[in-house]
Amino acid sequence: MAMEAPQWPESSPPSDKPLAQFTPGVPARDNPMAVVSLATGILCWVVLPVVGAVVAVVTGILARREIRAAQGAVGGWNLATIGLWLGAIHLGLVALAILTVVGLIIAGVGLAFLTS
Repeated sequence: MAMEAPQWPESSPPSDKPLAQFTPGVPARDNPMAVVSLATGILCWVVLPVVGAVVAVVTGILARREIRAAQGAVGGWNLATIGLWLGAIHLGLVALAILTVVGLIIAGVGLAFLTS
């Protein structure tokens, strides 16, 4: 199930001059936290293992909340989503690795206890 970016309803009736408010060459700016989320989501796989993943998840959630509240005035929904997913997957794999190591330690201790 893919989550799509929110669609905003028309906030004002269409004017008789549709291009009156259009400024060519000036796209909506991206939310800075969305950019931070993507950057730390990528960096958590390379140099910032756990801290980068936590920052990516937190800033991704906050950026998506701000983008939704801005109703289209600010962009970066996809950047925040990708950063959020990169951080969440990394945290999930770290948790799985920790559980595996703890399980192997417990299994080794139990096996040593049974053999002595």
